[in-house]
Amino acid sequence: MSRVGKNPVVLPQGVEASLEGNVISLKGKLGNATHAVSPLVDVALEDKKIVLAPKNDTTQARALWGTNRSILNGMVLGISNGFTINMEIIGVGYRAALQGNNLVLQLGYSHEVVFPIPAGIKIAVDKQTLLAVTGSDKQAVGQVAAKIRGFRPPEPYKGKGIKYVNEKILRKEGKKK
Repeated sequence: MSRVGKNPVVLPQGVEASLEGNVISLKGKLGNATHAVSPLVDVALEDKKIVLAPKNDTTQARALWGTNRSILNGMVLGISNGFTINMEIIGVGYRAALQGNNLVLQLGYSHEVVFPIPAGIKIAVDKQTLLAVTGSDKQAVGQVAAKIRGFRPPEPYKGKGIKYVNEKILRKEGKKK
């Protein structure tokens, strides 16, 4: 029995759900979300709760039971509260700025890195070295943050680059004289 799947997804105040077949639509203050639940999983709406159960006792049905519950829970959290990833730019002359719908990064290359901000994602720049990537889709927020980090990942000697705020960088010892 799935320990994750057996817990219902509780809908907070301000989030509405509608069910058509196996497609569930959620509407909240930060947007809308739709998910097609696997045909191996039953889904039902019961007074401000989404309850899932496997249709049969196969291994795949039990696996998809917990997976679909986690996806729906993430969608509910996203459209009610949103997700934020905070990032930090470390290095002399490294900085970020917003120009229209683009994030412009100066990361020690001979050119500026221009990153177009995708729809549904908001990026806030604070003090030119702190970024906050925000959105209602957990996967999209994480993907955008990973792409930004990929422009200049932190290096192990001085720690220069773009890192997540809570990320620990394993430092290496430098050259000896």
